[in-house]
Amino acid sequence: MKKAVIFDLNGVFILSPKLSDRFFETYGVAQEIFLPALSEVMAQVRMPEAEGMYSYWKPYFDAWDLEITEEELEDFWFTAEKENIEMVAVARTCKERGMQLFILSNNLRERSFYYNKNFPFLKELFVKVYYSWQTGYVKPDVRCFELVLRENNLKAEECLFFDDSEKNVAVAAGLGIESFVYEDALQAKEKLGLN
Repeated sequence: MKKAVIFDLNGVFILSPKLSDRFFETYGVAQEIFLPALSEVMAQVRMPEAEGMYSYWKPYFDAWDLEITEEELEDFWFTAEKENIEMVAVARTCKERGMQLFILSNNLRERSFYYNKNFPFLKELFVKVYYSWQTGYVKPDVRCFELVLRENNLKAEECLFFDDSEKNVAVAAGLGIESFVYEDALQAKEKLGLN
């Protein structure tokens, strides 16, 4: 019997336009320049020992001749992110039916602080939110999933997992967790048997 559902956060419960598209539209930084920088920065800021996010971006802004303050960066990036109301409703139904809910997210400190302040459903519906900057494990590292199972006394076969990354889904499935590449709230409802 299924006891718990583990969800990815961004692309599932929190939706946003691509940051690379927005940087091009607003600041004229081409995607082929921006995306490698984003990849480099994210690899560092998602970890526990990371310094403030802005310190990693500042050298790129200088190279691109952009004057963006720390406050402006956070505001530009985070305020474009919106709650997926349909998925929050799905999670609420799951919780009402006695399921334990968890979030497993590759994310950075500043962004998680913003989420905690602006998305109350995270505290309301989830037993725990696992952020990589706190755990030190970044999906698709198998230890991400093992941590959730171990800390919550769950067996893999008692859980379902939804993520918009095929790599992450493959690793969870390899552990024996029934796993799905997230498409939309309708698909999630169907796979969760909520129809």
